[in-house]
Amino acid sequence: MSAPERFLERLNARRENDPSWVAARRQAGAARFAAVGFPTRRDEAWKYTDVRAIAEGDFALAADAEFSAERLAACALELDAHRLVLVDGRFNAELSSLDALPAGVSVTPLSQALEANHEQVGGSLGRLAGVDFSAFTALNTAFADEGAVVRLAPGTVVDKPIYVVLISRANEQAVMSHPRVLIEAGARSEATVIEHYAGESGAANFTNVVTEALLERGAIVNHYKLQEAALGDLHVASIHADQSRDSRFNSFNLNLGGSLVRTDLVTDLNAEGAEAAYYGLFFLQGRQHVDNHTLVNHNAPRTFSNESYKGILDDRSHGVFNGKVYVKKDAQQIEAYQNNANLLLSDRAEIDTKPELVIYADDVKCSHGATTGQLDEEAVYALRTRGIDVAMARGLLTLAFAGEVMEQVKLNEIAERVERAVAGRLPERFNLADLVETAEAVQEA
Repeated sequence: MSAPERFLERLNARRENDPSWVAARRQAGAARFAAVGFPTRRDEAWKYTDVRAIAEGDFALAADAEFSAERLAACALELDAHRLVLVDGRFNAELSSLDALPAGVSVTPLSQALEANHEQVGGSLGRLAGVDFSAFTALNTAFADEGAVVRLAPGTVVDKPIYVVLISRANEQAVMSHPRVLIEAGARSEATVIEHYAGESGAANFTNVVTEALLERGAIVNHYKLQEAALGDLHVASIHADQSRDSRFNSFNLNLGGSLVRTDLVTDLNAEGAEAAYYGLFFLQGRQHVDNHTLVNHNAPRTFSNESYKGILDDRSHGVFNGKVYVKKDAQQIEAYQNNANLLLSDRAEIDTKPELVIYADDVKCSHGATTGQLDEEAVYALRTRGIDVAMARGLLTLAFAGEVMEQVKLNEIAERVERAVAGRLPERFNLADLVETAEAVQEA
């Protein structure tokens, strides 16, 4: 039995009551996945990433969403937010907190949204990330029966973040989940949406998520993807944004966990004044492998994009960055900037980076670049002369390297989680902000 056949065997009877259009899309996803199978390193987009750990895995579907509040507290952010919790891809109502949503905002599990108004959901679901995008979006389309649907009415500004927590349990049998997240932001609405992938130590599951964000005129969406799954987890994500006039999509893609991670991030700037900002950070240890593929399509004139991705790699980890900016023929007077900088903490760590510009217009401002380097040992020494031990000095300089991305993160709870992962837990007598400022000054000297 082939790998696609083994995966598709899991399509089971619990979906027999799907609306006809859902059943048709599942069949289309299954057929596409069966036809193309898992990508191999012979595929250009996957030449640096081997997915055999997924293709050869034996993953069941979770039968329940049992999880205690104590176990959640050990994984989740201490954040004042509207919270929706998925456990191994299943909705957990008891741990979710959706009762105090303001007027004009709805946050609904996908299963309930399909049951309550499946025709409206069907008009948006799959509009951006269809079965032809990749084998993994096809697989997601075949299996997705849970996730989150976020809707913002025109003019609505949400003060508290919308926090979607996706938990991976340490199960006896490894499981797979295929969540679908849909964000519909009405004209002049604004919200922060967090996807937090966390898990218990020892988890070794497969998560395959698709997120679609549709921004109407003047909408602002701050989208955080904080990925700190267990080191045995496998994670594939596709994030797609469609932007109308004067909208802004701010993406924060922060990767700390997982053994094999792939994220595709695609934005279509479809009308004048649309802006996209990509901020990415991947911090890798051991044999972690993280692959980030980004694409900004400037489909209209006078659109703007700015991208800054930083990679920090230790031990025998492997990072991949492929960023492409595509400017259509009539997309004049656009601005697009892209940069990928990488810091290797070990001589065995590896980075493959490929920034790309594809431009068919002649009145544009575009730039791209990539750098790779190591810690400056003179800067380490300079910090040690200030009474800081070598491990902490290296951690602070590493954190200073990440500063360009981290200073854009506006949520302290997320920033602190990332900073502790990168720099380690500092003794209480030290002030992290002051030390980072010192480290940055030393580097610039």
